[in-house]
Amino acid sequence: MSQPFRLLSRAAALCAFGAQLAFAPAALAGPQIQQWTAPTGARVHFVESRALPMVDIQIDFAAGSAYDPPGKTGLAGLTRALLDAGAGPLDEQTIADRKADLGARIGGGADTDRASLSLRSLSSAAERDAAVELAATLLAQPSFPADILERERRHTIAGLREALTKPATLAARRFNEAVYGDHPYGGNSTPESLAAITRDDLIAFHRAHYGANRAAVAIVGDVDRATAERIAIRLTADLPQTAAAAPLPAPAPTRAETLRIAHPSAQAHILLGQPGMAREDADYFPLLVGNYVLGGGGFVSRLTKEVREKRGYAYSVYSYLAPLQVAGPFQIGLQTRGSQVDEALAVVRDTLADFIADGPSAAELQAARDNLVNGFGLRLDSNAKILDYVALIGFYRLPLDWLDTYPRAVEQVTAEQVRDAFARRIRSEQLVTVIAGGDGDRKAAAGADAAQ
Repeated sequence: MSQPFRLLSRAAALCAFGAQLAFAPAALAGPQIQQWTAPTGARVHFVESRALPMVDIQIDFAAGSAYDPPGKTGLAGLTRALLDAGAGPLDEQTIADRKADLGARIGGGADTDRASLSLRSLSSAAERDAAVELAATLLAQPSFPADILERERRHTIAGLREALTKPATLAARRFNEAVYGDHPYGGNSTPESLAAITRDDLIAFHRAHYGANRAAVAIVGDVDRATAERIAIRLTADLPQTAAAAPLPAPAPTRAETLRIAHPSAQAHILLGQPGMAREDADYFPLLVGNYVLGGGGFVSRLTKEVREKRGYAYSVYSYLAPLQVAGPFQIGLQTRGSQVDEALAVVRDTLADFIADGPSAAELQAARDNLVNGFGLRLDSNAKILDYVALIGFYRLPLDWLDTYPRAVEQVTAEQVRDAFARRIRSEQLVTVIAGGDGDRKAAAGADAAQ
C-alpha cells in the first residue's frame, strides 16, 4: 500500500517548492528535455541521464481533489491511495512482495490538481521491464478491494478526527473554505464525505479520470529515447480513452473578513490571504521575487524582521504563493500567543501595506534575485529532483526551456514590476483572515489582569 494520503499536503509541498525555486546563472543550462505524444495519446517528457543505472518515472493525471464530486470530498485521494491495494490478479501482499523482489519503489499521491504514480527502478532490462509491467497493471487494473477500502477509510477518518482537534488544521480548513467557497479548490474532506464513498465511486472515478489521453509521463534516467518510448506506451496502453479534463474556473474575488475559531490552545494560529496566481501567470516572476522579499526568504524577509526580530510576536512568520492550474492561494501565516493576536496582526497588515505601497528596496531586490538564481545546481543534482521539474513541466504544459529561461526572467524583474504586480493582485479589501485558538492564553491574561 502507498502511504495514506493527506488532502492538500502534497499540493502545498509541491506548489511551494515550485513557487520558490532557486536557479543558477543563465550560463548554467537545465537538462535537455525531449517531448512527444505516445500512440496512446499520453504526453511524454524525457531526459536521458547516464550518471546512475536507474530510471525514475512519474505518471500524472488531472485527478486531484479539485475533481472530487459534491458530497464525496476525499474520493480522489482514496482512489489514488488504493491503486496498489490490488490490481488484476495481484493482491496487496503479492504487489508488496513483487516490489521488494524487483528492488523497485512505487509511490505517488494526490494533491489539488493532480494524482500521480511514481516508479524508481534499476535500468537493467529485466528489472526495469518487470517494474514497468507492475506499474502498468496498478494503473490500469486496480481492483479496489472492499475490505481494504474499509480499512483505509477507517484509518483516514480516524486521522482526520484527530487532526480536527488541532488549531492548525482548523485554521487551514477554514481558510481554504473562505478563500475558495464553492470553487473546486475549496473542498475539505469530512468524516461524512469519506463515509459516503463506495467502491463503485472509486471505480467510476478511476474510469473517468485515469485515461491514457489525460496522462503526462515523465521519464528521467539511464535509458535511450527508443526505450523511453516503449516505457510510455506500456504504462498507458491499457488505460481507457476518456473525455478531456474540463478547464477549472477562475476563483471568484474574495471579500475582506476576519474569522475566529474557538480553541483552548495558548497559541493562536493565524492565516491571511486570498487567491494568488496560476502556474502560467503574466505576473508570475514579479510576484515570485516580491514574495521572497515579503515573507518567502526566511530570516531575511520583511515579515520576519518586523514580527519576529523587532517585536518577538512569533518564532516564525512566512508568506507564500502556491501556483496551481488556476490561482492558488497567496498566504501569510504565523503563530502567536492568544493575548497578542491583535498586536501581531496589526504589524503583519502594516508590513504588507508598506510593501505593496513601496515595493522592495534596491538591496532587497538584488538579494532576492541572487538567492533565487544562485541555488540552481542544488535543485538539479539528482534524477529524482530533475523528475520533479520534468513532471511539473509536463503536467502544466510549460515550455520545454522553462528551466533555462527561468533564471533570466528572475534576473530581469524590477522593483517597479514587483510594486505594480502586488498593488494590482494583493488587495486589502480582499484579504481573508482566520484566527484559530489562543483562548487559553487570553483567559490566563485576563485572569492575571483581574487579580492585579
